[in-house]
Amino acid sequence: MSNPFDDDEITGKAYDARLMKRLLRYGKPYRFLLLGGVFLLLVVSGLELIGPLLTKNAVDVFIPQKDMTGLLHILVWYSLVLIGLFVCRFLQIYLTNWVGQKIMFDMRSELFDKLARLPIAYFDRNPVGRIMTRISSDVEVINNMFTQGVVAIFGDIFALLGIIAAMLFLNWKLALITFCVIPALFWVAFIFKIKVRDSFREMRKRLARVNSYLQENIVGMRIVQLFRRERVNLEHYQQLNADLRDSHVKTVFYFAVFFPVVELLSAVAIALILWSGGAMILKSALTLGVLIAFIQYAERFYMPVRDLAEKYNILQSAMASSERLFKLLDEEEEIKDPAKPLHLDAKPSSIEFRNVNFAYQGRDWVLRNVSFKVEAGKTVAIVGHTGAGKTTLVSLLTRFYDLQEGQILINDVDVRNFTQHALRSMLGVVQQDVFIFARSVEENIRLGSDIPSEKVKQAAQAVAATRFIEKLPDKFDEKLEERGATLSTGERQLLAFARALVHDPPILILDEATSAVDTETEQLIQKAIAALLEGRTAIVIAHRLSTIQRADLIVVMHEGEVREMGTHQELLRKQGLYHRLYQLQYEGQEMQLSA
Repeated sequence: MSNPFDDDEITGKAYDARLMKRLLRYGKPYRFLLLGGVFLLLVVSGLELIGPLLTKNAVDVFIPQKDMTGLLHILVWYSLVLIGLFVCRFLQIYLTNWVGQKIMFDMRSELFDKLARLPIAYFDRNPVGRIMTRISSDVEVINNMFTQGVVAIFGDIFALLGIIAAMLFLNWKLALITFCVIPALFWVAFIFKIKVRDSFREMRKRLARVNSYLQENIVGMRIVQLFRRERVNLEHYQQLNADLRDSHVKTVFYFAVFFPVVELLSAVAIALILWSGGAMILKSALTLGVLIAFIQYAERFYMPVRDLAEKYNILQSAMASSERLFKLLDEEEEIKDPAKPLHLDAKPSSIEFRNVNFAYQGRDWVLRNVSFKVEAGKTVAIVGHTGAGKTTLVSLLTRFYDLQEGQILINDVDVRNFTQHALRSMLGVVQQDVFIFARSVEENIRLGSDIPSEKVKQAAQAVAATRFIEKLPDKFDEKLEERGATLSTGERQLLAFARALVHDPPILILDEATSAVDTETEQLIQKAIAALLEGRTAIVIAHRLSTIQRADLIVVMHEGEVREMGTHQELLRKQGLYHRLYQLQYEGQEMQLSA
């Protein structure tokens, strides 16, 4: 069995030119600002070279001559250098972080837009927690690359080259002695990068697992508490959390080893400088000022080397995150609009399913050779046992999925010849599981359109939703909880009816739309549905056969196939599957009444 988190593992290279080229495109609109950041880093690197040289002149020239004026000049120049460093560092940090935030904004916007266009099948096979990790954690890693990685690498390289040049200029023999520890430093850095890379792989995988499990439990909290799973789920979460903690600790361990080793090598280099430089001073081959400057340069030499190791980790992590982000952005949009879409009239339309075969995976058919037609302005009801394929028909008509064989036609035109936007704007769908956004009642009915408030209230009144809306403290302005947690299932369905009515679609689809309302509310809704269906083409999926007896056509499905078709009376006279369903439901109602 494949692991659903396999694609969260870091398996790429620390540097991938293809990925880097694509990442840098996000910085292209801000290239002049990024170049400004690089220039400021170059200035900072140059200013940092001046301090040791000023110290050398003070020790070798002005102090032996007891020249206080010269020392004052050195102090002034040193102060100006410090002020310059402060200003340039401030501007560089602010500039690069501002650009990083702009790039994050662009990337998140692009990712959100992509997610909105991906097929429903993508969300069927990808946990929400993993997707959230993409948009949050992975984008943040890319931000770190632009703010602390790419631009900062130039600063470290400039600093290293400048320090090497300054040390060689001051005394090439002492410089070579200083550089003798570099092979050991590179060997330590090489071991470090391998260990940290493996730790990052494990850490990213563990993080995705924690996020996915956390999201799953938050969404399903009612079931967790209802079945008393709090302790069991906590234990499982603690195990996942412990794995994430351990992977972080392992990464911290390698950093905790690496930086002291670098400091140790730096101390060894300074000791060699003191030993060799002191011997040269005794032989009058070196001045004290040069030795002090060398020590200062040596201390600064290992800082960019250590920083480059950190930048490597940032770069390596960014490559892995960008690979996952681009995998999402490159995800194929299986449901595509035609190159030359046809126009779809906003009027009652006929709907025909013609020899439709569909499978969610492979050739495991959920629907087999389904054929029926709904004439314009007529109502067809679809009934059958759970799992018969009723809701799948709706998913195909709305093009959440595309069928493998056959056709679905509107006004004798295949739905794949229309744009998805045009097709769905013609459909009003009321589902059994209604999603409520954390917005006001009015916003949940309007759904972002420019429909006047008066029309929204009229639609709510027509479907009897005002019965509970008027009882809310702020009525239509009442802010609802996420997923409508404070509303009953029946109240959420009433809002869904109001949504469908206010958008006035020519085609109406009711998918078990009255299954969760009480008898009194259902009677009110039936009157609203009768008005709503007037002049519209409608598909009604229902378990309650009493709600669809007036349908112009009833389609009986069983195991993905159409078994019977006809009116209510015609199907009863056939004494077939519909008759048995009707008897079972009628007998069940009689038993409930007698009880």
